Amino acid sequence: MFLKDSYDVIIVGAGPAGSSTAEHCAKLGLSTLLLEKRQEIGAPKRCGEGVSFDTEEALGAKVPTRCIAQKITNTLVHAPSGKTVSINIPNYGGYVVERKVFDKWRAFQASRAGAYVQAKTEVTDVIKEDDYVKGIKCNFEGDDFEIRCKVLVAADGVESTISRKVGLNTTNKLTDIDPGFQYEMSNLKMDDPEQIQVWFGPDIAPKGYIWIFPKGNDIANVGIGIGVTEKSARYYLDKFINDNPKIFKDASIIEVNSGGIPVGGFLENMVMNGFLVVGDAAHQVNPIHGGGMKEGTIAGKMAAKVIKEAIDNDDVSQSSLSPYNKIWWDERGNKLRKVEKLKQVIEKLSNDEFNLMAESFTGDILVEFSRGAKLSALAKLLMKKPSLITLARHLL
Repeated sequence: MFLKDSYDVIIVGAGPAGSSTAEHCAKLGLSTLLLEKRQEIGAPKRCGEGVSFDTEEALGAKVPTRCIAQKITNTLVHAPSGKTVSINIPNYGGYVVERKVFDKWRAFQASRAGAYVQAKTEVTDVIKEDDYVKGIKCNFEGDDFEIRCKVLVAADGVESTISRKVGLNTTNKLTDIDPGFQYEMSNLKMDDPEQIQVWFGPDIAPKGYIWIFPKGNDIANVGIGIGVTEKSARYYLDKFINDNPKIFKDASIIEVNSGGIPVGGFLENMVMNGFLVVGDAAHQVNPIHGGGMKEGTIAGKMAAKVIKEAIDNDDVSQSSLSPYNKIWWDERGNKLRKVEKLKQVIEKLSNDEFNLMAESFTGDILVEFSRGAKLSALAKLLMKKPSLITLARHLL
């Protein structure tokens, strides 16, 4: 067996957040273990696989060609009326990646930096002594192990069973988890394979949106994220597909994905004695589109620096790890909280109000909204209608 009896840091979950934490901990000279319970890192996927160009800045590396299914240079936003808004500024583009390849590449990067990475290893329990996390119990191919550590990091997704075992409450409110459903489809009829398309409107996708993320000339992820409703996410997605034969006639379903998408509920505290949480497990996502790869990557780098300093000072108490909370909130959390406010407003808009937005704003303004900026422009538009004044004030 390749596992050692102890490490400075153990990270549970080899998604983008876990691999980022492991890579940066290893680069800082910490002995690092990254574990993934699934037998294959990156599978099954649970997202639309979109990565923006500015994610590469967070990664500190170019995304390899082998990870990229399709380069994206344009986004087309559809209002209920059929009015479209185009976002074609080059800096707002990106890629649709193949997560099964992309996540492995990130794990390779962590391994090359000096971390030991192992798949198909389930953490069955945590070891706590004197109110400190001291290690884990895990299983690999029927063999049980106990491994000690100075700091344990949970990067095990929105459910985060590790956080629950440690005792940190990361439970999200039902309103902050959007049901998501997605098909990877082939033989589609798309006008532009470099163009993402999204559809908004309460009749199409209540409190959410439908997307087409191309992965080639006739292949795409076709999915939906909605708020909690009487009807399922799959119901609305299937209805949309049936209502749009121009795109979907004769298309096939190659893969089916579903799951909960965290869209808010940011944690004020993400640390305990000898413990820290990152990525989807810490609800570190953009509430508008539910994307977490960039946010998890950034958070992993932040976490590694704090962990390194705490271990160097021989103090991994909650107090010593708490600078992570401040750094994340100062650099990311406060911006994402503004985006969360925008989401709460958008969820209440009618078809007519979505159409008004489409008539009033350009693509670059919509991008700024998704980043939590220039929300006063939307507030001013909403205040033109007396019934929306209360919503408008929520943005200010």
